[in-house]
Amino acid sequence: HEMKVHEAARAGISLVPEDRRIIPGLTVEENIDIAQIAPPKGWSKERLFELFPRLAERRTQEGTTLSGGEQQMLALARALARDVKMLLLDEPYEGLAPVIVQEIEKTLEEIKVHGMTTIIVEQNAIAALHLADRAIILDMGQVAFDGTAAEVLDNKELRHEYLAI
Repeated sequence: HEMKVHEAARAGISLVPEDRRIIPGLTVEENIDIAQIAPPKGWSKERLFELFPRLAERRTQEGTTLSGGEQQMLALARALARDVKMLLLDEPYEGLAPVIVQEIEKTLEEIKVHGMTTIIVEQNAIAALHLADRAIILDMGQVAFDGTAAEVLDNKELRHEYLAI
């Protein structure tokens, strides 16, 4: 059975897509509000603005005029505005400055503390591995490794062969 988008949303699965899909013409706050129109609601706006102070400062600014890193934060905040049980992140660090990557990582660490399952598809393997409990390495669409992130970080040959690090 293939799950439809609205079924996935009702089941608590939320995607933060690589292209972020910020809604044009809406402010930062309105982008979050729209995610909370239908129940069940997730994190409150106040909690999201505490987590993302940059977004709080820009709450009345149109979302599409934000920097790439701020748009990524908004996409993540919008996902958390729903009652999320599983968060899917597609290339969350793509094209972001290292300082912004660190902010996103800090946010993902906080999400992890709350016990939310997060699946990250990421080219920046080291950043993703430091956050992960489990790692799956795909090579040409096939599973080349499935184990703990620590095993990958501790295995120089595996890192060299599949991750070029």
